[in-house]
Amino acid sequence: MSEAGRLLALETERLTLVAARLEDASMVADFMRRNREHFEPWDPPGPPTRFTPAYWEGNLRRAIDDWNADRALRLHMFLRDDPGQIIGRIGFSQIMRGGFQSCMLGYQIDAASEGQGLMFEALQSAIAFMFERHRLHRIQANHLEENQRSARLLARLFFVREGVAPDYLFVGGAWRDHVLTSRVNGNFDASKLGAE
Repeated sequence: MSEAGRLLALETERLTLVAARLEDASMVADFMRRNREHFEPWDPPGPPTRFTPAYWEGNLRRAIDDWNADRALRLHMFLRDDPGQIIGRIGFSQIMRGGFQSCMLGYQIDAASEGQGLMFEALQSAIAFMFERHRLHRIQANHLEENQRSARLLARLFFVREGVAPDYLFVGGAWRDHVLTSRVNGNFDASKLGAE
């Protein structure tokens, strides 16, 4: 069932999505430094070390362990013609099995790569993988109400608005409400639940 323990790479027309690797630590740190101001309105606070390769070495080790244990999948986005620079990150976290078969989705894209349909292209492939090969039934994604770019992206990907969670996440110096959305895998085969 799981791809755990194997190198994972997904190809799209313009992108390569690669599961977290230790050798990407410097590139992730560079990605975060380049986009510090770009991500600040949407991300919770983090330690100052999050802009260093040393921080990302530890983070990526945990990401690899989480993938091998079927708890999460972290993907790095590269342009197919420029594999030397990360332009985005996708995370499927809190993978739950049993009767839930669900996870949470998060994503970030480089400011210079926004508005080109790259995250839409990447998420189409990544979500298909999580539904078809990793056998999830439901993916949830949340966003700030004012983040209309994310709202439009998720709607294009067939995520449905479920409601608003008050004081959901500490962002920008305050507890902020978030819109809750989800997408359900209509082709999920429930007959195999409990057989694995």
